[in-house]
Amino acid sequence: MKSKNAQGIIFIVLGMFIFAVQDTLVKYIYNNIALYEMYFIRSLVSFLIVILYLKITNKTIIFKTHYPILTTLRVILFFFGFSSFYISLAVMPLATANALFFCSPFIITIFARFILKEEVGFQRWLAVVVGFIGVYIVLDPDFGNFNYFSLLPVLCAFCYACSMIIIKKTSEKDNVYSQVLQFYIAAMIISAIFYFIIGDGHYNTSDHPAFQFIFRKWFNNLEFSMPYMVILGVVAAGSFLALFTAYRIASPAVISPFEYTILLWASLSGWFIFGEMPNTRTFIGMFLIVCGGIYIFIRENIKKQPIVTETPLR
Repeated sequence: MKSKNAQGIIFIVLGMFIFAVQDTLVKYIYNNIALYEMYFIRSLVSFLIVILYLKITNKTIIFKTHYPILTTLRVILFFFGFSSFYISLAVMPLATANALFFCSPFIITIFARFILKEEVGFQRWLAVVVGFIGVYIVLDPDFGNFNYFSLLPVLCAFCYACSMIIIKKTSEKDNVYSQVLQFYIAAMIISAIFYFIIGDGHYNTSDHPAFQFIFRKWFNNLEFSMPYMVILGVVAAGSFLALFTAYRIASPAVISPFEYTILLWASLSGWFIFGEMPNTRTFIGMFLIVCGGIYIFIRENIKKQPIVTETPLR
């Protein structure tokens, strides 16, 4: 089991590194691409790679869900949640966006208590409070001149937490591959709808980088953007397969805390590529978020209530 856990740690660290590569690529190309154009191509490439993987490994390909309403809600939450995260990369440092996203374990814990009616003891509530103090420190709110785009990773965390609570139910009958394929299909459909609404760039009337990213005309610079979008699709599929392999072969209680290594990769990427160095306040907030999250993992393992622990956070 120890060797399996060691392999799981390698896969989870690799998966987090690949996620950091994905975020770095999004931040690198957002000035030359439309958000939902990127989402469409990325989802299409990832979809084809996962299908190919299932074919090669002789696994059954299933698109049907036993929970159509819950699945529809899940994919919508996931789609718009990570849309908000990608938009945040246009206006804030990589490390900061990822640190704020990691408030999701605290939100999942709250939902587990009030929606799933699972017991959450004092120590886990304390970890949630410590984590949200870390979020507050990272946000560093100046309410007289607050940048509300800073809340986008928190919005992503909220949508993600909602979708993970739904997955707790849908995983009873729908396997993980089906749920991933369902998301990719939904992402392509929703992105295609956006193409017919905003794809001609008609609503691109603001100079703000976030609005430019959302409303920019599609297929305007394919020579530059297409290779990156294809790479994004490969990277997204690769990160999913790495994380799924890690959780399949190793104990979730052992490997879950290593998801926080993405903060290291994001910090290094932001520093070397974009010249983003988190300040002392951000490092303190990140430390509290990590401490709160890891403590929740530990307490879940002790109490044998794996709500957050068995849920990959990306």
